[in-house]
Amino acid sequence: MRISPACLSLPSCLLLVSLAVDVVASPNPLPKSRWVRQGRGRKPSTHNLQTRDAECVENNATHIAAPFQNVWDELSNVEAASVVQWLFQQPELNLTVSDDAGPWDNTIQLVELMRPNKTDVLQYLDHSGSPPARYAHAVLAHRASEEPYYADILVGPLPVKNGTTTWEPLEYPYTRKTLGRVRTLDADTELQQEWLYNISATIADITLDLWNGTALGLDNDTLDIWGIDPYWQDDGHIVRWDGFWGIPTDKFDMETLLPLGLYIKSDVTGRDPSKWKHEGWLYNDIYYETTEEFRKAYYSPGFVKLGANIEGAWGQTGREGPVLPQDANYPPVAVAPSGARYSVDTERKYVTWMDFSFYVSFSRDTGVSLYDIRYKGQRVLYELGLQEALAHYAGNDPVQSGTSYLDSYYGFGPSFYVSETTHTHVDSICLFEFDADFPIQRHSTSWYVSNTKNVYFTLRSVSTVGNYDYMFSYSFYLDGSIGVEVRASGYIQSAYFANNHDYGYHIHDFLSGSMHDHVLNFKADFDILGLNNTVELMKQVPVTKNYPWSGGKARNTMMLKRSIVENEDVGRFNWDANSATQVRVVNMDERNKYGEYRGYRILPATGTVHLTVKDSSNLVNAAQWAGYDVQVTKQHDYEPRAAHSYNTQDVFDPPINFNEFFNSENITQTDLVLWLNLGMHHIPHTGDLPNTVFTTAHSGVQFMPLNYLLGDPSRQSSNQVRIDYSDGNVTAVDLFGQHAGSCDLDFTPGTADLWNYHGDVVVRKFPYDPNDPFYETDSIF
Repeated sequence: MRISPACLSLPSCLLLVSLAVDVVASPNPLPKSRWVRQGRGRKPSTHNLQTRDAECVENNATHIAAPFQNVWDELSNVEAASVVQWLFQQPELNLTVSDDAGPWDNTIQLVELMRPNKTDVLQYLDHSGSPPARYAHAVLAHRASEEPYYADILVGPLPVKNGTTTWEPLEYPYTRKTLGRVRTLDADTELQQEWLYNISATIADITLDLWNGTALGLDNDTLDIWGIDPYWQDDGHIVRWDGFWGIPTDKFDMETLLPLGLYIKSDVTGRDPSKWKHEGWLYNDIYYETTEEFRKAYYSPGFVKLGANIEGAWGQTGREGPVLPQDANYPPVAVAPSGARYSVDTERKYVTWMDFSFYVSFSRDTGVSLYDIRYKGQRVLYELGLQEALAHYAGNDPVQSGTSYLDSYYGFGPSFYVSETTHTHVDSICLFEFDADFPIQRHSTSWYVSNTKNVYFTLRSVSTVGNYDYMFSYSFYLDGSIGVEVRASGYIQSAYFANNHDYGYHIHDFLSGSMHDHVLNFKADFDILGLNNTVELMKQVPVTKNYPWSGGKARNTMMLKRSIVENEDVGRFNWDANSATQVRVVNMDERNKYGEYRGYRILPATGTVHLTVKDSSNLVNAAQWAGYDVQVTKQHDYEPRAAHSYNTQDVFDPPINFNEFFNSENITQTDLVLWLNLGMHHIPHTGDLPNTVFTTAHSGVQFMPLNYLLGDPSRQSSNQVRIDYSDGNVTAVDLFGQHAGSCDLDFTPGTADLWNYHGDVVVRKFPYDPNDPFYETDSIF
């Protein structure tokens, strides 16, 4: 078995590929905290595995050749380096190398593959066309201006050739048609931080008295200052609220558990610091418009001083308390005696398992996506992957009330970006088979009992975004079902407890669990037996009905009510109470032999949510995808994503306003996209300390074949048994062709060798130096 820290305890875990995203500068986002991202390295385990049977050896996945190129694959190192070099040669861009750049210089933020249009890809996959031309998507930070902005541009075709390669504004994938530009509010982040430190210095005597600490921007600071995301953007003003937080002195990342209850309001409109305004203080739910007013109140008799949240074992993730009974013994493990039962083309990132196949792709904003998912040779989904993740908070203080993270801004691929480099997250994808804790089928009678193993296959990745760790799992089942799950762990962002009882539980000395919604949007581009699909709703409804056989008496019962989602105006809805409505994606031109439409059913596997807040004051138009459980649109090449990573920079007029996708188009028997929201209503409690646990912070959705085949395809599995018996005696045992050989394992439990973890592999791209990589695992800022 090969195991990495990202996939600890997973059976037969093949680490498919490294997650490489070509990034060339830091967006300098406002930090959520002094986060240190968890490293993810891998070394093969040193298990002693011996067998009697030559077929009972441990093998990694079978290596195969993908039938097509992975046209969604990220840029190679050479491609990315050549694009960066070419961009620096374009004088009109006026670019500065990141290491030398200041806040008034233009830099390259990002270089990655521009995923090709579906129309072009299908010509290649389905109609023997040529692979689509490759282009790079670059993001430039234009800061050499009084009105700085980010610019999305398209560079290509690749490979770079003088006279052939050009750049142009990338505008078509966005609803905002402004040459691919959106203003940047973080051009002066460092200067704004200095501004906050200067304000903090004016009350250093108070912070010393309250918490024996200061926040002055010095190495020996014991306090930190940070706050809302996104900034308030009302009436042409840019306003930020920031709070004071304790800085941990140990290695544990618990700063988000150390709010101190004092808040600063600042107007930082424009780029001239002399015009910025400190507008007030908030402490113990009392607002003071000036420092003088706050100071006078503080030193007046009767002023209430609140306690401080102090770091300690309660926020540390090491083992604490008495050892659980028998817990020192090794736990159960799963072993694949014959080796992995799936196949991989690692170069093209193509995977097959049983009757499923798919390609894997990555991006800086959203991490892992799957393409061309086929079942029994037929495409079921063209694309399946994360679009955006929202964490919307609420509270009686302005920092919690004003916080609504859109996490693609920080990125689900790499979580940090420095200089002209590519950071590769080594062994960041895990593939494994697992035997579920329940069978997929079982039945017993007076004459026999039958049972089938429920073995499924999962692709899993983990992204650390600030204080939260998100685990994404895409699972495939023997009955043809596909599951999407997300789990959350890590440190909560907490609130100061004072006057916050309507927004969370009191969970530690001066700590409130800050209520928030996690909403994660996934794109599911279905192609059921072709491009022309329809969404049909089938609802179980209570009825009172007379039947010819009911003797004239009405019977209270239930029946089915079918309807078609005909256009985008009615294509946004929530799951019904009592799970009464089935959502089906069907091809009305494809019926089975009994006349039923063939398709897939979509249903929540666990709790799913949409955003509780209506017309969010924080987000305005930046996350319009978050308001419903299910949303259906007609597929367009110019609507590839529900969100843009810089939507927070202009919440009133963001690059992608998802509402504009809905314009009354007919969506019957056409190419459809379903946008599905997973998530959790999270009200942290004492069990979220020190970290939220994956078991409870969990959401999922399943796609299940519906009249798609003529029977249960799991009957094809050899991993089942039937025992026939009569008069108390077994008369026959049928193993249905399961491997009859024996595999005696001399198994010594062990753990992965974690001592050789180096961090992310970093390759400099400008100048390109592939032969001198270095290792780095840094904080998010």
